[in-house]
Amino acid sequence: MEIPGFGEISERLRRSTVQIRNSRQARGIGSGVIFSAGGSILTNAHVATGDHARVELWDGRELPARVTSRDPRRDLAFLQVSAPDLPVATFGDSSRLRVGELVIAIGNPLGFAGALTTGVVHAVGPLPGLGRRKWVQANVRLAPGNSGGPLADAEGQVVGINTMIAGGLALAVPSNTVAEFHQKGPRTARLGVVLRPVPVRFEGQDRLGLMLLEVLPNSPAAACSLLPGDILMGSESRWFAGPEDLADWLDEAGAAIRLMFLRGDRTRLRETTAALARAAEAA
Repeated sequence: MEIPGFGEISERLRRSTVQIRNSRQARGIGSGVIFSAGGSILTNAHVATGDHARVELWDGRELPARVTSRDPRRDLAFLQVSAPDLPVATFGDSSRLRVGELVIAIGNPLGFAGALTTGVVHAVGPLPGLGRRKWVQANVRLAPGNSGGPLADAEGQVVGINTMIAGGLALAVPSNTVAEFHQKGPRTARLGVVLRPVPVRFEGQDRLGLMLLEVLPNSPAAACSLLPGDILMGSESRWFAGPEDLADWLDEAGAAIRLMFLRGDRTRLRETTAALARAAEAA
């Protein structure tokens, strides 16, 4: 099916897509999208792994960039370059995507600048085995170097940031998640623990517990007397349904969170309140 203006749409997307490499690598390591005319670049957090990077624009200019915000949980990051009047990508509403809708991916796979591929949307939502995070799932062909590049609809509006391949489908962070990141910043709440999900039989029901393998010194978990071997069960009378619940609830909690946990005797549910730390990057 011929799409009116497809060539012009594709060219605009190419001009708004950049190649990102860190200063120690000669070849491209990922892609990015021009978010503002003043030099803000959006990419994946796993592409922008350091504090600085090099950004190559569509016209061949290469500019130094610094990472201004990074959120490993959402796998998003913003970089800043010093360049005026850059060609900005237009972002759309990912909640309006429908199954079967055409999408376009632009990126720099294996160092090939501005490569384009098309496909259709299979789903928008969580993927089994990857928690409750929503993904735009499409059958577009991605390769190393596409990460951080735009996934756009047939009108050229960016509806996702290409991130990885899973189950034969390309997964992109939805544009509405990007908007949340831009407006609210990184998810920064930190408890200071290393966890492992474990099944727990409690009061005759099968529950999900999060066993503390390690409690970091001087962390909120240590301050509220949590210990290795304790099993977190939930918060404020809410039971964990998945391992990602804890991170989500930490971000919702504000200054403190009340946690339910088991210690030794698995028939007695205990409670404690943790005053949360917040940092630029949370684990």
